[in-house]
Amino acid sequence: MSPILGIAGYVLREAASRKFILAFVIGITLLLLVLSLSLRLEVLDGALAATRLFGQDIGTSIRAVDVALRPLFQASAYAVFYGGMLFGIVACSDFAPSLMSPGRIEHLLALPLQRWHILAGTFLGVLTMMLCGALYGSGGLVLILGVKTGYWTAGPLIAALLACVSFAAVYAVMLTTATVVRSAALCAATGGLALVGGIIAGFRTSIAPVFEEGASREIFQAVTLALPRLSSLANASADLATSQPLEVKSLGMLLAGVFVFGLGILAVGFWHFEGKDY
Repeated sequence: MSPILGIAGYVLREAASRKFILAFVIGITLLLLVLSLSLRLEVLDGALAATRLFGQDIGTSIRAVDVALRPLFQASAYAVFYGGMLFGIVACSDFAPSLMSPGRIEHLLALPLQRWHILAGTFLGVLTMMLCGALYGSGGLVLILGVKTGYWTAGPLIAALLACVSFAAVYAVMLTTATVVRSAALCAATGGLALVGGIIAGFRTSIAPVFEEGASREIFQAVTLALPRLSSLANASADLATSQPLEVKSLGMLLAGVFVFGLGILAVGFWHFEGKDY
């Protein structure tokens, strides 16, 4: 077995043993069950004639199914994106610090492993866990609404994938922080700062005029230029989830920016971890 896959499997087993993550999975399942049992949609010739939630009418105007479901898919995309990021920051903040705790890190380094295997395996394990959770929630929603309305779309699933790509950049910051200070709280704090910075970077054009012309505005533009535009990617995921034209100019450039940022931060973490004494 590849050493990276072995470390990733260890991270997944540790995640499965945590009650907090298990409760989160159960919560998603219960939410999907409640939605499937309480939501009644009357569809006639591709149009939504009536909607009932817990037996109460919540809409009577006849609209095309894809148009009627846009607000729900849009809300679910934002919930998966930002909710998943916040959950990942909190739930995954101590995986890397725990692997690098005294005694455990010496044991891992005594194995026939290279140091970068440990970081790469941790990174892969955490992203696999987040991907499974995002696809489980969004896939369940697509399945329920598809069965009830006959309208099938892969938009929410694509939105979930974009959320995982964004979280990869945030977790790269958290993992690199763990190589410097073995503190779950500090890892969560830096992850939160990376998320807030990514949200601000997406609105850098509209926020920049708030600063006076000169050094302050130039510093703001320089800092936000280096950060991934996570809020723009969240808006793109909502557009894809609702099958609407993208407002962003280039989704490829956004993804490339997230990839380059995450790769650069990981490279710094790998470099520091290779030269650290334990």
